Amino acid sequence: MEPRFLHNVRREFVDWRLWVARAVVIAMAAGAGLTIVGFTWLTEKALGTFHALRAVAWWLPLVWTPLCAAAVVWLIRRSFAGAAGSGIPSVIAALDSSVDANSRSLFVSMKLAVAKMLLTAVGLLGGLSIGREGPSVQIAAGIMLGAKRWLPARSAVTEHGLLVAGGAAGVAATFNTPLAGVMFAIEGLSRAPEHRNSGLIIAGIVLAGLVAVSILGPGTYFGAIHVPHIGLDAVLPGLLIALCCGALGGLLSRLLIQSLSGRPAGRITAFRQRRPVAFAAACGLVVALLGVVTHGATFGSGYTHTRGLLDGAESTPGIFVLFKLLATWVSAWSGVAGGVFAPALAIGASLGHDIGVLLSYPHAPAMIALGMAGFLAATTQTPLTSFIIVMEMVDGHAMVLSLMACSLVASAVSKTLSRPLYTSLADVQLARLPPAPPAKPPA
Repeated sequence: MEPRFLHNVRREFVDWRLWVARAVVIAMAAGAGLTIVGFTWLTEKALGTFHALRAVAWWLPLVWTPLCAAAVVWLIRRSFAGAAGSGIPSVIAALDSSVDANSRSLFVSMKLAVAKMLLTAVGLLGGLSIGREGPSVQIAAGIMLGAKRWLPARSAVTEHGLLVAGGAAGVAATFNTPLAGVMFAIEGLSRAPEHRNSGLIIAGIVLAGLVAVSILGPGTYFGAIHVPHIGLDAVLPGLLIALCCGALGGLLSRLLIQSLSGRPAGRITAFRQRRPVAFAAACGLVVALLGVVTHGATFGSGYTHTRGLLDGAESTPGIFVLFKLLATWVSAWSGVAGGVFAPALAIGASLGHDIGVLLSYPHAPAMIALGMAGFLAATTQTPLTSFIIVMEMVDGHAMVLSLMACSLVASAVSKTLSRPLYTSLADVQLARLPPAPPAKPPA
């Protein structure tokens, strides 16, 4: 039967609820993009201030970093329990079928979005090895979820769709990578995305990315990499990078899951549960010591370090990979607000650089990009999202197949060592749900 043209046109343009819902979603997506741009500025200023303080005296981080870590955890424990950690597990938990509308505010809300921005900035002000990308997912999801109150009754746009759109919009806006945002919505947040409103949701994700691009400029996150040709001589270093990234990324993922879920039980876990603020201060001191030993290389998100490697303006000692991995693990274990995306990219970039130098490969930026994609894929076990993020961040479209292969191999290796990071930590978040009321005995 041929489609009823006039009926379809009338249904499309007469139903005012449909257009109100579309307008609300698009407006909130633009607002989410603007918020992430402001959040980016805030975190960069915070980290810049830390480095300015560190320049005053080398020993200041030994005092300042523990204080900032303790202050963040104290505020989280006192008022903002849902603001701890990366933020991505919180969004995944909010999408779980066991969570009702009244309980979603435990994981995602406008209040938590504001707290997440401020607390992540304080963490970077202390030089902790955290990133803003995971928090951007929770922040944008909280903003998009706030659109629910403005939607007309019986709107086809659900809270599930708003959360997926918001979380993915956070990735699109923070990295200037709209395509990666769409893939993250499918691979990282929702295994079965809604079909009915997928076009509207994708439009919101892309709009958030475009808002960021229009304000921050069209340039890529790390600049363009120019690789004349990748031939057979790249197979050995590329495979070695994928295997090393898979092993180390799987190790980091396993450490994060075990430490943040309180397993295995022991004296350190008991101390963390009994004295969380003091434990955070101790973690801050460890991060400060690692930063002092590496002359500041392991402090912060690692963006400047990664950019310097790609530009050929910086070289790192081989021990950087281990120290940055430790700093990232300890920063997350402290219980502060902050993600692992940017530190994972920095670790992968340094690992790729080191292997390229070891094997005398002539095009160092290509090995660095492979390391970034491989380590991020291994840590998060989202290989498609990871290679697209790196491809868009460095304008590395000539390396599409190489980045994809490295991400898939590294993720496969990681799966032999660790369960998926974000879904495992989402289970930890779901444990915060209030217990269900006891069932009434039969009459």
